[in-house]
Amino acid sequence: MNNKIIIINGPNINLLGEREQSQYGSITFDKLKEKCLAKSKELGLSTEFAQSNVEGELVNIIQNAREKFDGIIINAAAFTHTSIAIRDALEIFKKPIIEVHISNIYKREEFRKKSLISDVVTGGIFGLNADGYILAIISMQKLIQNENR
Repeated sequence: MNNKIIIINGPNINLLGEREQSQYGSITFDKLKEKCLAKSKELGLSTEFAQSNVEGELVNIIQNAREKFDGIIINAAAFTHTSIAIRDALEIFKKPIIEVHISNIYKREEFRKKSLISDVVTGGIFGLNADGYILAIISMQKLIQNENR
């Protein structure tokens, strides 16, 4: 593999720009994707961007990533708090994983304060809006470089 990462997005992320701008800002999903792909290219990363509202599809994407990608950046969205299946799939991926949330899940409703995936990821970025994705890409590039030494 050659500096290949995948950015995986869970339910309702496709509606960015339309939903709860007080939590998620005004950036659209397409603009977020554009910014992430541009930053990835700048850093020499080959990046795919995926989104699904279906838990099983996300599990399949994560499982298939084992053979194709050097790292995963994931915003599992609401599945962060409910999906043992996504957690288990991430645990099988033995390379760097960064959990990202646009909002700070620890400053929200009580049920959002528990991440089922935080204990199986390399690190997490919370509450920095769309910039959290950019920071995750920068961090992932450094993690991959260190692993390739």
